[in-house]
Amino acid sequence: MPGSGPQDCAFAHSVETVAAGTSVTRVSEPARPPSDLDQLAERYVEEYAASQPAVATFIGVPGHEDRWPDLTTAGHAAHADLLRRTIAAVERIEPVDRRDAVARSAMLERLGAELARHDAGWAPADLNTVESPLQHFRTTFDLMAADTEEDWETIARRLAAVPAALAGYTAGLADAAAAGRISAARQVRLCAGIARRWAGTGDDPGFFVQFVTGAPVPAGGSLARELSAAAQGVGAALRTFADDIERTLLPRAPERDGVGRERYALESRFHTGVDLDLAETYAWGWEELARIVAEKHAVAERIAPGRGVAGAEAVLDADPARLVRGRAALQAWLQETADRAVAALDGVHFDIPEPVKQVEGRLTPTSGEGVYYTGPTEDFSRPGRMWWSLPEGVTDMTTWRETTTVFHEGVPGHHLQVGQAVHNAATLNRWQRLLCECSAHAEGWALYSERLMDELGFLADPGDRLGMLDAQELRAARVVLDIGVHLDLPVPTGQGLGERWTYEVAAEFLRRHVSMDDAMRTDELHRYLGWPGQAPVYKVGERVFRTCREQARRRAGAGFDLKAWHRAVLDLGPLGLGPLAAELARM
Repeated sequence: MPGSGPQDCAFAHSVETVAAGTSVTRVSEPARPPSDLDQLAERYVEEYAASQPAVATFIGVPGHEDRWPDLTTAGHAAHADLLRRTIAAVERIEPVDRRDAVARSAMLERLGAELARHDAGWAPADLNTVESPLQHFRTTFDLMAADTEEDWETIARRLAAVPAALAGYTAGLADAAAAGRISAARQVRLCAGIARRWAGTGDDPGFFVQFVTGAPVPAGGSLARELSAAAQGVGAALRTFADDIERTLLPRAPERDGVGRERYALESRFHTGVDLDLAETYAWGWEELARIVAEKHAVAERIAPGRGVAGAEAVLDADPARLVRGRAALQAWLQETADRAVAALDGVHFDIPEPVKQVEGRLTPTSGEGVYYTGPTEDFSRPGRMWWSLPEGVTDMTTWRETTTVFHEGVPGHHLQVGQAVHNAATLNRWQRLLCECSAHAEGWALYSERLMDELGFLADPGDRLGMLDAQELRAARVVLDIGVHLDLPVPTGQGLGERWTYEVAAEFLRRHVSMDDAMRTDELHRYLGWPGQAPVYKVGERVFRTCREQARRRAGAGFDLKAWHRAVLDLGPLGLGPLAAELARM
């Protein structure tokens, strides 16, 4: 979609998806022998897993559980070569059918976007507060099997490998900085702080020492000593990493948070799978924000007449029926809410495959990691999981903000989207099922799911609906702030914020539009500053799904079948927004 906003779904495409009968014909077809592209995809998943062992753990590909990726300059170059060779091989393959054509289009777009970041030198420079190799050194352990002594032997080997991998990461970051590719100084300082917090200081033993302390292995035995030594080694390596990046990166790091148009366009393309018209999207974001704020005020009036949004939130926060106390109660509430959604939606609005009906609600062992989803393994032995991270010292939570987030992370959001793709082995190749990812597709569907649940009556409670609108306001604010800050765009007149985006203006903007405590809002702001182009994808992706659904409804008329449309959309598997819009235009 070069030069256009994502709302235009009328694109020509060589793959036919014909609107017929009630509304659509499904992309899925009967199982057939593996095509050349299927076989290439199978090999590529294995090669990618070997190149990126942390990703292998996240997607459930075995054989790499005690390894880390090579984050040196040479390691990044080898990974880029893998991408380049695979793209060339995909280009040589002629699709045998419509499924193959969709998969080929997806592979060329996604691998091309990843390679572009490497070729521009920004992949080796990845360092931010929310999603960079630094975080993987901690979160990877959340997904490792930890039930038996053999599991903990594997964990011990992976822990022991962290110091060398962190040293490689440091060297890679230093080389990238020497080439002029470096994160802003604020991100460097914050990431050094994260590393030190995980390492532990003073009376705080840090995450890794606490992690191995709970291992179900004989106390005082050789494995317990090995785990303890490895955890201490990780702590020392993290402190060294923090010192090194401050010493080597800070003298070169820009104080300016915005990354500029050239890099932003590259990162936006990677996260969305399309060349957005950034000026149009920025203007649309302001319009969408105003619409949501008006809708939010109307709902607040039903909850606390005459007291505004803040008054309504105070009423909801004080309602004991909306409060869960303690980590165990919160986890139980997450699980019960997710299970009720699965039971209510299955067979009515979605056809949920049996293995996908299981989704787990989990709490992260450390704070400050937000809310996220991890998908199931291929055999569903590890189910899909929704992860909640509570602020430091917080154990209680009000539910009115979180109900919509369960739908976002669970069903019909990320879990149904990812779980159904993993389940569709007969119609999607292995790369599509496990490794294909586009943030705008994933987050756009999840945000679409929140609005869908409102449409279907699952957010009829005014408090839950205010929570959904609160989340929508956050996502619209992200569009405005992210594009505005990084492109240094003017703030529209009448906002009372000043003429240009600064750190202080962005912080004040979030105070107006994000109902979080100050610490969480600050974390949000740091996320946007360090991860350019990702924050707008929620609303941008939702825009595609909602607009293209309405176009399909108009084409089908009275015969439109929402459940059939949902099934056809999910059967496509993950796609960048460009290929996705081309497919949805014919549904």
